[in-house]
Amino acid sequence: MNVTYTERGTGRTVLLLHGGAGPASVTAFADKLAAEHPVRVITPTHPGFDGTERPGDVDSVRKLAGVYRAFLDDLDLRDVAVVGNSIGGWIAAELALAGGERIAGLTIVDGVGIEVPGHPVADFFSLTFPQIAQASYYDPTGRTIDPGALPEAARAVMAGNRRTLELYAPSMADPTLRERLGGVKVPALVIWGDSDGIAGPEYGRAYAEAIPGARFVLLERTGHLPQLESPDALIEPLWNFIATH
Repeated sequence: MNVTYTERGTGRTVLLLHGGAGPASVTAFADKLAAEHPVRVITPTHPGFDGTERPGDVDSVRKLAGVYRAFLDDLDLRDVAVVGNSIGGWIAAELALAGGERIAGLTIVDGVGIEVPGHPVADFFSLTFPQIAQASYYDPTGRTIDPGALPEAARAVMAGNRRTLELYAPSMADPTLRERLGGVKVPALVIWGDSDGIAGPEYGRAYAEAIPGARFVLLERTGHLPQLESPDALIEPLWNFIATH
C-alpha cells in the first residue's frame, strides 16, 4: 500500500506520528525540529486521513503499526526515533512493541491507548468543537474550530478524518495495551501537558510506569497538543532524549 509522507532536514531520523487532529497538527513542529537540530523528520499521514487511501483490512491501531513497521523496512530506515502525539503515541507504542532493530527510542506525547481506572480518556466523539478546544489546550482562546466557516472541501476532510479516527480507535483504548507495554525494549520518554483534558497527567504517569525504565516529563501550562501550544517546552526534553539515545 502507499503511505503519503513529507520529510525535512538531514541527520538522525525521527518518525513523527500525528494524532486525531491530522497531519497539519505536527507540520510546524516538524519544521521547527528539523531547523533547530540535525534530524531528518518524516511525517506520514495515517491511511484514511486527509483523503488518503485506507485499505479495508487496516482497521485498528495495531494493524496501522504494522503498516509503519513495513514503512521503515521499505525506506530502509535505521536508528529511528519514533515520536507520537495522542493516537500517534498509541501507534508509536504498538510500533515499539512490534520489535525490530530499526527503532532506537520511543517518545509518547500525551498519548492514548491504555486503560487507567479512575482516569479515563475523554469521550472525544461526544464532544462539541468548543469542548474539544477546552479539553485540548491550557489556553483555548482562539483555538475553537468553526466548521461552518470552512470551505466545503475542508469540512469534507475533517469529516473523513473523524470517521477514520473512529475506525482505528472507537474507544481510545485497548484493554491489553497497558500490560503489554512491559515488553517495550527500547528507551522511552513520556511527555505530558499538565492541563491535558483529554487524558490527564495521572494517565500519563501510568503510561510511563507501564514502560520499563521510561522517564516522565510534565510540561506546565500545556494541554493535549504540546507541539502546537508549547513547542519550545516540548522540543528541549525531546531533543535531549533523541540525542542521548
